[in-house]
Amino acid sequence: MEFDEVINGRRSIRGFKQEPVSTEMINELVALASRSPSSMNTQPYYLHVVTGEPLDRIREGNTERNLAGVKPSREIISHGAYKGKHRDRQKAIAAQLFEAMDIDWGDKERRMDWVMRGFRQFDAPVSIVVTMDSDLKGDDTAIFDCGAMVTALVNAAWSRGIGCVINGQGIMQSPVVREHAQIPEDQIIVTCVAMGYPAEDFPANEVVSQRRSVEEIVSFVGY
Repeated sequence: MEFDEVINGRRSIRGFKQEPVSTEMINELVALASRSPSSMNTQPYYLHVVTGEPLDRIREGNTERNLAGVKPSREIISHGAYKGKHRDRQKAIAAQLFEAMDIDWGDKERRMDWVMRGFRQFDAPVSIVVTMDSDLKGDDTAIFDCGAMVTALVNAAWSRGIGCVINGQGIMQSPVVREHAQIPEDQIIVTCVAMGYPAEDFPANEVVSQRRSVEEIVSFVGY
């Protein structure tokens, strides 16, 4: 694909074929994504690629703990509940997804099932757990650099016909993820990426999120 096609065409994929993504393909994607910029070339990130039985154990543990009411335990600082315009945008994408999936706002059972899909990492065949060196904990620049890597990764995947969704829900029960993804003690968990080949018959995969206009985002000084 041309660069513009990748950027404009990419969508967050939440329904996947149960088809493996080869290690050769993932290595190719990571090689591309590793060209992303980082502060003073620090490259603080690591990617732990999980599939099969270990990923199933993560799904099970996340589901059990969340249904039991165990509080989330992320390893980086969470923003908490969104408010104001950020909450409005969060609600807008939820409305788009619920409409696509024919989920009524009053249908608590189906809404809960949708939430639990996130904790199951959307049943994707691959989860990539993104970590960084623990001695950088609290360093916003390192988080920014991890974000740059993840953005490059999901765009590289899309250019090869592979879908992703950046999935903070998937690592909210970090002890489960840490155990089964075998995260080293000197790394902290930042986020995860659910990855796989998109299911053509999953309606939410067709949702394109609304974006702010250029005029809302940019200001020019000295022009």
